[in-house]
Amino acid sequence: MSLDQFVNAVTTLSSQANYAELCDHLNKSQEVLQRNPGQLDRVLDSLEPCAHSLGYLAALVARLGQVGDNEPELWNDLMGKCDNFVSVCNDDQIRFSPNSLSDLCHILTSELVKRGPAIAIRGISILVRAVRKLQVTSTSLTPVHADLAKLCLMTKCLSPALPFLDADINLICRENGQFDAVYLLLYYYYGGCIYAALKKFDRALFFFEVCVTTPTAAVSHIMLEAYKKYQLVGLLVHGDKPKSFKDNFSLPKFTSPLVGKFLKPLCSAYSELVSAYTANNQAELRAAVTKHQEVFTADNTMGLVRQVMSSQVRSSIRRLTRTFITLSLADLATRVGLSSPQEVEAELVSMIQAGSIQARISQQDGMVSFDTNPDSFSSPSMLGLLEAGVSAAICLDRQVTSMEEEMMLSPAYVKKTSGTRTEEDEETGNRAGTFNNAVSASS
Repeated sequence: MSLDQFVNAVTTLSSQANYAELCDHLNKSQEVLQRNPGQLDRVLDSLEPCAHSLGYLAALVARLGQVGDNEPELWNDLMGKCDNFVSVCNDDQIRFSPNSLSDLCHILTSELVKRGPAIAIRGISILVRAVRKLQVTSTSLTPVHADLAKLCLMTKCLSPALPFLDADINLICRENGQFDAVYLLLYYYYGGCIYAALKKFDRALFFFEVCVTTPTAAVSHIMLEAYKKYQLVGLLVHGDKPKSFKDNFSLPKFTSPLVGKFLKPLCSAYSELVSAYTANNQAELRAAVTKHQEVFTADNTMGLVRQVMSSQVRSSIRRLTRTFITLSLADLATRVGLSSPQEVEAELVSMIQAGSIQARISQQDGMVSFDTNPDSFSSPSMLGLLEAGVSAAICLDRQVTSMEEEMMLSPAYVKKTSGTRTEEDEETGNRAGTFNNAVSASS
């Protein structure tokens, strides 16, 4: 088959809206497209991105994977074609074969990462529009979510990913009935890294937890990296709660046993850091960091480790506010492991300004007095916070109710609960029985 025949077939089948036959034809044409990289530009010029979206997309994917690093002009031209295609492509054709657009985004992301942040930032807007094209609802997850989060993290341009990360996912968009689990893990891993960079540690902890606790028959390197950061972020979120620390920080009961069996032994440096942190001993924590500094540097987690070290001092101060009403700065410095009253005073001033504690420092006698929370919980801001929480709870309840109704009305659930066996189940059971009988006879 020549490329002219390919163009004619794409044009004819697209005009007839015969997308099933068109997809079958495109699958058979992959070898032809790969063998003729120099002529694919002519093919792209012959097809309309809007009218012949699937055919144009197949040629664009083949051409994009053949661009060399020393062809900047060709790369810029293809970037323009990708940008224009995602904007004008036919939604019906794309939804008929969503994996084709996902493949384009995966290859585009891989090429952009190789070319560095200055060029990669150009692909963010393309991926944002691609996600919108592939999403069934605003809370559905597509394979392109992971690519978008990766580019945003690499280029340190984090804001475009936040609208997607802030949406609570309740649906996974399957492509041809399948969804590669690696894109789920990468989405939550990169999302956790983005929230950690923005110091939204509660949300980051949730994302890392989802990545680590995803049901699996084998652990992956993605889960390993997420577990390392999960421990560090857990200290930043729950480190000042000694009584409930273990309950808050431990993984949920539904976590796969493989996590404890395989991941924990590979994270001994982080386990030692957690133990030193919970011992409430600044010298012990510094010793653990110094001992495993090479490991933390190789894992690119030294930034979080430094924040953990700073957090231990502040956590110790917060715990002391629940025990003492008045302390001298010198005594407070000794209790939290700082070398001088001046250092602890600087920490106190910073915490008071941030609103994390209520205290007064007397410069005259070097004493600090801890106050209870003066908020009467009757301010307009507190009322707005309460209303926002109630609205979020109502919205979540509606989503859960809707998903429960959808599940209970699904034919598969009805058959399962009623005990009805389908013809396929009967056939499967008969095959299994025949197999078992054969095994028994042979033994």
